[in-house]
Amino acid sequence: MSYVGLILHNLRSRFLRSSVTAAAVAIGVAAVVALSVLTYSLQQTAVSIMETGRADFTVAQFGASDILNGSIDSTDVAGIKKTKGVDSAVGVYIATANLGASQPFFLEIGIAPADQAPFGVTLSRGRSYAPTAPNEIMLGYRAARHFGAEIGTVLKIEERRFKVVGIYTTGNAIGDDGAMFPLPTLQSWHSKPGLVTLVFVRVAPNTSIRAVRHRVDANHPQLTTMQSLTEFGRADRNLVLIRAAQTGGSLLALIIGASGVMNTALLSFYERIREFGLLRSVGWTRRRLCALVIGEAVVVAFFGAALGVLAGFVAVRGLMRLPQLVGVFHPAYESAIFGRALGFAFAMALLGALYPALKAARLVPLDALRKE
Repeated sequence: MSYVGLILHNLRSRFLRSSVTAAAVAIGVAAVVALSVLTYSLQQTAVSIMETGRADFTVAQFGASDILNGSIDSTDVAGIKKTKGVDSAVGVYIATANLGASQPFFLEIGIAPADQAPFGVTLSRGRSYAPTAPNEIMLGYRAARHFGAEIGTVLKIEERRFKVVGIYTTGNAIGDDGAMFPLPTLQSWHSKPGLVTLVFVRVAPNTSIRAVRHRVDANHPQLTTMQSLTEFGRADRNLVLIRAAQTGGSLLALIIGASGVMNTALLSFYERIREFGLLRSVGWTRRRLCALVIGEAVVVAFFGAALGVLAGFVAVRGLMRLPQLVGVFHPAYESAIFGRALGFAFAMALLGALYPALKAARLVPLDALRKE
């Protein structure tokens, strides 16, 4: 019998115990997959908001609890526009509205008509709204398709009614699934006169983005510039907390899974002391015996990981149905997530089987054969 065949034979002969161990690994892997997909997807949703406008970098309030709760004064927007190297700086007020089960996260974008071109807005049909129109909006083409709206359609958004005067595209899914309002109208509606949520900055040609960002950060210490996902946490503490929860949950899953593997491996060790003693007496080295125990754990972890990935998919589908996440959580399955889950499964196997493997390797053959 080959070495791999011996491992599979040992696992088959203890099928129930191997299945229970694989289930423990699967639970840990499912938790890692679900938490990772949730965190990554929420990050992508948040970054999509930041990337709604065409910009080299985005400016937000430093350390806000939520990027949509940040506030930037109009004087700061004017100061950013005057910064050396800045070609355009568009101040935008962003809010969300709950339009029911089909649109619980409807994006409202307040922007001046003159800033729409630098922001990256392309008018497909109709016209732009007047700068201070109280009841005119432009609708993203995805939102227009969802509502079946055309030019002239009157839409009720929360408690107000607005006439659709234009259909636009931005190339950003979340932006194209929302609506644009005259900036003063949206600011007044949300009691934020003179304030914007984000500033989208484009630098002048042949100018260093890094240098311009440094100037903006130095001149406006209450604000922060962002250009990538890794920098997003500086403007959204909720995202930092989500990442911390993912790390904590993954470590807890690792500990629980490794403990399950160790418990099973130890029980198996005490049941197989005579077997291990016999293998040592016929010439098996300590290293080979140690590899046998760890190999059995790794094979169980492999099957547990496969089951855990499937369970993780099921868990993600369940999370999508939570009212708090509908419209915000759009699952994004990054390949690194599954690599991380597989790494966790093997870490569980190695950590859980290491101590029992060392105990098996240290057995004295004659003493082990005397065991009943």
